[in-house]
Amino acid sequence: MSKNTLEAHKLTISKAEMQSYGYKIVDAIVEHFDTQDTKNPVVTATREEMDNLFLENVPENGTEAHKVLDFVIDKVLTESNIVSHPKSYSFVPGPSNFISAMADTLATGFNVFSGGWAASPAATELEIVTINWLLKLFKFPNKKGGGIFTSGGSMANLTALVTARRQKCGDEFSKAIVYMSNQTHSSNIKALKTIGFKKEQVRLIPVDSDYKISINKLKNAIAKDRIEGYQPFCLIANAGTTNTGSVDQLDELAKLCKNEKLWFHVDGAYGGAAILSEKGAKLLKGIQKADSLTIDPHKWFFQPYEMGCLLVRDHKWLSSTFSEKPEYLRDIEGNTSEINFYDHGIQLTRRFRALKFYMSIKTFGLKAFREAITYNIDLAEAVEDILRKSSDWEIVSHATLAVINFRYNPIKKQFSEKKLDTLNQEISKRVIGTKKALLVTTVLQGQVVLRMCLINPRTTIEDVKETLDRCLSFAELCLD
Repeated sequence: MSKNTLEAHKLTISKAEMQSYGYKIVDAIVEHFDTQDTKNPVVTATREEMDNLFLENVPENGTEAHKVLDFVIDKVLTESNIVSHPKSYSFVPGPSNFISAMADTLATGFNVFSGGWAASPAATELEIVTINWLLKLFKFPNKKGGGIFTSGGSMANLTALVTARRQKCGDEFSKAIVYMSNQTHSSNIKALKTIGFKKEQVRLIPVDSDYKISINKLKNAIAKDRIEGYQPFCLIANAGTTNTGSVDQLDELAKLCKNEKLWFHVDGAYGGAAILSEKGAKLLKGIQKADSLTIDPHKWFFQPYEMGCLLVRDHKWLSSTFSEKPEYLRDIEGNTSEINFYDHGIQLTRRFRALKFYMSIKTFGLKAFREAITYNIDLAEAVEDILRKSSDWEIVSHATLAVINFRYNPIKKQFSEKKLDTLNQEISKRVIGTKKALLVTTVLQGQVVLRMCLINPRTTIEDVKETLDRCLSFAELCLD
C-alpha cells in the first residue's frame, strides 16, 4: 500500500505529487492564456449531452489524481464559452489577466480568510489599501469614505440597498419608494425583492432617446408619491447600462437627490471603470456625488470572476447597518482602527479578493489599465464609423462606453419590422452556430438588434470586420 493511499484519509498527497500536480495546473492555465485567441469562443451543449458526460453517483473510492485532472482539463474546461476571447462580444465579456489569475490561485491555495483583522491583518490591510485607491479614483471622501469587495455587482447593489434602507428608513419601510430607469440592471430589482420590497414600491421611469432616465418624469413620479403619502427614499442611477452603455445625468440627479433627500445610488458595475479614460470621465461627471457606488472589477478592470465592489461616502453607514457582536467574536472586537470587513457587509466568511486587484495594478500600473480602457472606447467608435459608412447597417444606439447596438437594415431593400427582427435574430443564431464569435441580440425600442460590448483590449478592428462580413454573408443567405 502506497503512502498516498495510507494518507488518503488525511486528504493529503506527498510533496513531490503536489509539485507534479501543481505544475500541470499552471501549465494548463498558461496554455489557455497563450492559445485562447486561436480557439472558438462559443460552446453549445444540451443537458442530455452534459448528463451523459458527467452524471454519476458519488464515488466511494478515489481515482488517481492526474487522471481526474486530465478529465477536468479535457472535458470540463473545454465545455464553457471563452469569455476572454477577442470575438466574445456579448453580455459583458470577462477579459481577465494572468497575474490576477495567479493571485487568485495564491489566495485559494493559502486559504486566506479575509473576513476580519485577527485572521489576516495583511489581507484586511490590502483590502483597505485597494478600496482607498478606488475611493481616490472616484473622488469619494478619502478619510470618511469606505467600501467592501463583494462577489459581483449583484451583491454590491444588494449591500448598497440594504445600507440605504437602514440609513433612510430604519426598520419601517412599508411606504418607501425606489426610483430607477427601465434600463437599470435587473440585479437591483432582484435585490429589492430579496430585502422585502414589493413590486408596488418600485418605480421604473421611462428613458429618453439616448436611453437616459427622463428627469421630468422622475420629478413627476416623486411629487405624485409624496402627495399620495408615500416615502421616496432612493434613486438608482446608471453609469453605463448593460444594454447601451448609457450614463444617466449624474450631476443633475445628484442635485435632485439632495433637494428631495433621497439616497443616491449609482450602479456603475459596467461603466464605472471608464473613469480612467478622458472620454469616460466626462460622461461620468457627477459620479463622485453618489452616496453609494457599485463597480465591478471583474468586468472593465480586467479581473477574473468573482469580484464586485461597493463604495460609500461614509464607512460608518456600512458598520452601523451590518455589524453584529456574537459571543464567539468577542475576543477580536474593540480596536476601531483595525477593520473587520464582516462588519461592513453580509458575508462573514470571505475569500481574499483584494489580492488579485492589488497584484495586477502593482504589476502593470494604472497607466496600462487607463490605456486599455481608452482603446476599448475608441474601438467601439471606430466600429460605429464602419457601420455608418455601409448601406447595410443601421445604428440603433451609438457607441457609448464601448457598447454599440446595430441591425441589418439595408437601404436598397424595404423590410417590415417583423422581417427585420427575424433577419437579425437569424444572423445572431447563425454566427453563434459557427462557434467563431459570440454575438447575441437585445431589444431596444421594440426592435431586435445586434449588440457588441468591446471591452477586451485584445479585440482588434480586424476581428470586428471579419465578424461583420460573416453577418452580411448570413443575411444574404437568409434572403435567398
